[in-house]
Amino acid sequence: MRRVGQAVGRGLRLMTFAWRRSVQARVVISTLVLGSLVVVLVGWLLLRSVAEGLVQDKAEISVGQAENGFEEARVELAPRALSETASESEALTELVATLTSRGGEARGYEVVLSGPIEQPVDDDGRGRRTSPAVDGGRSVPAQLRGTVETNVGTYWTYTRLVYVTGRPSEPAVAVGSQVQVPSTGDVYALYYLFPMGEQQQTLELLETALLFAGLALLVLVAGVAWLVTRQVVTPVRLARRIAERLAAGRLEERLYVSGEDDLARLAVSFNQMAASLQQQIRQFEELSVLQRRFVSDVSHELRTPLTTVRLAADVLHDARDGFDPVTARSAELLQAELERFEALLADLLEISRFDAGAAGLELDTVDLCEVAGRVVDSSQALAERASVRLSVSAAQCPCMAEADVRRVERIVRNLVANAVSYSQSPVVEVWIAGDDDAVALAVRDFGIGLRPGEATLVFNRFWRSDPSRVRVSGGTGLGLAISREDAVLHGGWLEAWGAPGRGAQFRLTLPRRAGAKLEGSPIPLVPRDAARPALPAPARPTTGAVR
Repeated sequence: MRRVGQAVGRGLRLMTFAWRRSVQARVVISTLVLGSLVVVLVGWLLLRSVAEGLVQDKAEISVGQAENGFEEARVELAPRALSETASESEALTELVATLTSRGGEARGYEVVLSGPIEQPVDDDGRGRRTSPAVDGGRSVPAQLRGTVETNVGTYWTYTRLVYVTGRPSEPAVAVGSQVQVPSTGDVYALYYLFPMGEQQQTLELLETALLFAGLALLVLVAGVAWLVTRQVVTPVRLARRIAERLAAGRLEERLYVSGEDDLARLAVSFNQMAASLQQQIRQFEELSVLQRRFVSDVSHELRTPLTTVRLAADVLHDARDGFDPVTARSAELLQAELERFEALLADLLEISRFDAGAAGLELDTVDLCEVAGRVVDSSQALAERASVRLSVSAAQCPCMAEADVRRVERIVRNLVANAVSYSQSPVVEVWIAGDDDAVALAVRDFGIGLRPGEATLVFNRFWRSDPSRVRVSGGTGLGLAISREDAVLHGGWLEAWGAPGRGAQFRLTLPRRAGAKLEGSPIPLVPRDAARPALPAPARPTTGAVR
């Protein structure tokens, strides 16, 4: 039983898989189910119609034949005929034998004589005379017996003919009427039982024929459905495979075109679309390569003159005390802008390394708690200038993972600096948590938040929000883009959530073991306090900002 259950379960799983993955299987199975319903319904209606016709014809013939038998019985019980017999009992017995023998060996009916009606039949059957092979008491229905004994006329019904010879019972038509012995006035109930074995055999033969015809029809319908759907589904499957190859980068793949029908025109259109996509993708690739090369070349070429300018600026900055106030202020501004320029150049070089696929990890065991502590300590001065309170909360410490400490610290520093500089939040919280498979760090602020759609745009390169941020410290617009690349390089996630007036939260999730696949994060992306009433939105400044 267990093996049978396993086999059935395996079959159901295969059918479910085929139903979900194959249009052809769905069409064939649906056609079989609907075809089965139609075949069963038509077969049932046909069988019922034939059965009703056979039974009705048999009933009409049986009633006519029984009425002739009743007339013969009345003739046999006439005074002249009865006077020739020894007694009424013997005459009645002889009457049943005569009526039975007149049908011959294949008479097609049985006879039952019961009575007199005024006297009940004994339990042992005395008072009832029947054909030798028939159990008259069980073959004549009680309802028909009561109707015949209380009413004058001919009545009939369906019954089952029960034999005493061990022969199985079979359906029959029972016809009954009263007959009277003229000499004594006694009334008897005479029944004719017409078996319906031939009709039953006809119906069984018809059932067998309908069953095999229905099965053959279903097989034919399934074959036709499979053939028709195959002609339609096969080109679709080929198109799916070609589309998968195109998605994998094999842009030269094309569909084979045969004929001039709708599917052939679809293949032509598909090939034209693929050729257009190939051309556009190649153009984009060429432009991307040129852009990356330009950024990389410019970044490298700027390093030498920038070094020279930096040396000169350092000399001027160190000697600013001997300059007049205007010249001294110019030296300070030159020093500050050079620092911003160096940061931008460093970010551009880092982006060019990501684009070239040259970025790599120097893996080590990293404690997120220590990283967060160092970043918060180094950001205290910036937070004090912006009147922001920084805090760190950890569900567990240490919180270890295999990662590149330099890149992880850069991610956390970018997140904290952005929250302090641009969120206009009085408090910035850093949360750390971990589970068996992953570690996470979230930076939560309670400032002006993010508008719908900005949670994705904020990681784009050089993305600027609407005029809604105050530039407290200079930014390059590449910090979050580089942070996202660093997270992806670790096989992790860097995600953002925000709502106007409710603040924002940036979540970094890393696998504990390098190369492991992430299934979830220990920290929810939407904070638990996100349902609190929205804070009044701060006034929007008129200057844009880059995060």
